[in-house]
Order: sequence, then C-alpha cells, then structure tokens
Amino acid sequence: MVEEILNLKDVKHVYPDNTQVKIHGLNFSVNRGERVVVLGPNGAGKTTLLSLILGLLKPVEGHVEVFRCNPLNEYKKIRRKIGVVFQNVDEQIIGPTVFDDIGFALKSEGIKGERLKERVVKIATEMGIQHLLSKLPHYLSGGERKKVALAGAMVLIPELLILDEPFDGLDPASMREIIDLLNKLNGKYKTAMVITTHNVNIVPKIADTVYIINNGSLIKKGGTREIFSDTALLAQANLEPPILVQLFNCLKEAGLDLDMPLDLKEAADTLINKFVSCK
Repeated sequence: MVEEILNLKDVKHVYPDNTQVKIHGLNFSVNRGERVVVLGPNGAGKTTLLSLILGLLKPVEGHVEVFRCNPLNEYKKIRRKIGVVFQNVDEQIIGPTVFDDIGFALKSEGIKGERLKERVVKIATEMGIQHLLSKLPHYLSGGERKKVALAGAMVLIPELLILDEPFDGLDPASMREIIDLLNKLNGKYKTAMVITTHNVNIVPKIADTVYIINNGSLIKKGGTREIFSDTALLAQANLEPPILVQLFNCLKEAGLDLDMPLDLKEAADTLINKFVSCK
C-alpha cells in the first residue's frame, strides 16, 4: 500500500525584513520509499522548500506535515526518521575525525561503545569509506566529504533522506558514485528521498517522481519521461532538456519517429532497433 509521509501545500514564510517567500502551486507529497527529485534553476525555491520541510523556516500560511507532525513544532518527534545532507557539507561535518562525525548522531541517541563502533563501521563500509575513518574530514576530497556527510545522515537508517544539490562540485566519477550509493540505500533500506538539483542529466538515474519548480511555483509533477518530453515546460522553468532529449528531438524533426530515451543504453537500443529493422 502507498503511504504518504510528507505533504506540503501553499506555504509562505516572511523574513524579518518582510521579504516574503512562497512555495505554491501543486501539492508536494512524498510516499514511503519514493525517490523524489525537485528540479529547478538556481534561485527557484528548492532550498526554501527543504527548509520548510525540516522546520527551519516558519510558515505563516499553508500546510506542512512530515510523518503526520508539524516539523516546526514537533521536530524532536521525527528527527530520528530524517537524515539531511546540506549543499555545503563542510557546514555539517563537525567531528574531528570521520569516525567521530559519522558517530555523532548515534551519540546523540545514547548509543555508545562497541554498539556505536559497529554501526559506524557498517555504514562506512557500505559507503566505501571505511579506510577513511581515522582521517580528518576537511583534508578529504569533495566526493569523499559528500560520502562522509551521507554516512552521517544514514547511520540511524532514516525513513526520509533530504539532499540539497548533492551533486554540486563533484567530478563525473564522484557523481556516479554518489548516484549509485543513493540508489543502493533506497533499494536496501527503502529510504524515501527528496533530492534538489538543477542538473537535468542525472535526474533519470535517481528519480521515481519529478517536480519542476520555478520562482517558488511547483508547476509540474510526473515521471521522468513525461517531464522531459515537455520541452516547452522546461524552457518555461529556464531549464535545458537533457542532451539525449535534444538529440532525439532533432532526429524527430528530421523525420525519424523514435521513442524518447532516458539514458545512453536506451538511446543505443532505440537506434539499433530502428536501423536494424530498416535493413
């Protein structure tokens, strides 16, 4: 059965200088185990959306519910169920060593000694960073720091993982590793994920459901293929379609009737089947 764990609708926050920020339009929801990507350009409202979900901003209008709780007033009730990886992971890595940082959430929950060590080593091994446990976090590479932050967020095995632009600043190899890790964690623990990004090309690899956001407005919800087939909508949101979508649109304009692919393998299979069948 589908179980909704997060719901947000028409929320407004007012900053001390009276600047108003709204997240409006479509109802935003996340089901248990679902990978949800919020796609939009920089400044579209993605981080504001996450801050409202986490209770970091106070809404003066609208509705926010996470695990049937108000995150602003009842975050203590749900904090163990939520893991967070911020855009700048250096702001959340606070332990003197990688081991200490990953174990911080466990200590906060009263877990100590061998039990803590076992949990830290287990999640670090799953992340492929067990060899870094004695290292100083801030001397690590960008990709390694992301993995440390992700391990710290996952060490309590949360039911919901929030990630703000997790691929920013990563080289292609590190990006692929983080994508593989997220999919592995989702598959193993059924952890639901809300991932913000402006990188259209990685969305098919990590999304069950995609929301398009622009200027605080949630303007479209759908599967990846549905979203990327609507190039006018992407243009409205100041987003370029993925390069494969652009290529196949050009082929279609040239008279080739081809289904829209979501990745290189699908594109290759489509072209091979098309031209082999034409021989």
